[in-house]
Amino acid sequence: MPKKLVVGLSGNLTRPSKTKAFISHIVAEVSSSTGAASTVFDIEDLGQSLPLARRVGDLDPLARSIVERLLGADVLVVGSPTFKGSYTGLFKHFFDLLDPSSLRGKPVILAATGGGDRHSLVVEHQLRPLFGFFEALTLPTAIYASDKDFADGVLVSEAIHSRVRQAVAEACRVAGTPRSVGLAA
Repeated sequence: MPKKLVVGLSGNLTRPSKTKAFISHIVAEVSSSTGAASTVFDIEDLGQSLPLARRVGDLDPLARSIVERLLGADVLVVGSPTFKGSYTGLFKHFFDLLDPSSLRGKPVILAATGGGDRHSLVVEHQLRPLFGFFEALTLPTAIYASDKDFADGVLVSEAIHSRVRQAVAEACRVAGTPRSVGLAA
């Protein structure tokens, strides 16, 4: 049986990014629960070929290898840019390139971070567009962490840790189901 793979993808280019740290934390939890290999990418790792690509085949070889890893992942953890703007458009463009059927049945954990008083705004701008993409294909789980859940970029909230563990358990349960994957034409 091939080793399982967990892939995280962050659409946020801010460095350091709480969203990327949150994604990395979730990916590490899944990886330790399953013994899976894991990796986390940023949208910028897809390089200069992404903005002009009209299909996956238009991406440079490094970007195509990232797409292959993403599509071959047993669990996907995705976090979008903080607010609408050029990165959000680029992130959406990336998912528009993918063959949606290649993601069918894949457990997806959507992650968002933001200010404590802006919970509904963060969910609206970050997670709702991702839900629109994934919910016809999977049963995505969303986890939101506010700025107050972090201290020096590290997740400290026990309530969020508990939510992460629940999402990881569900993703691992779904990942146990065999499925087929493939690149977009």
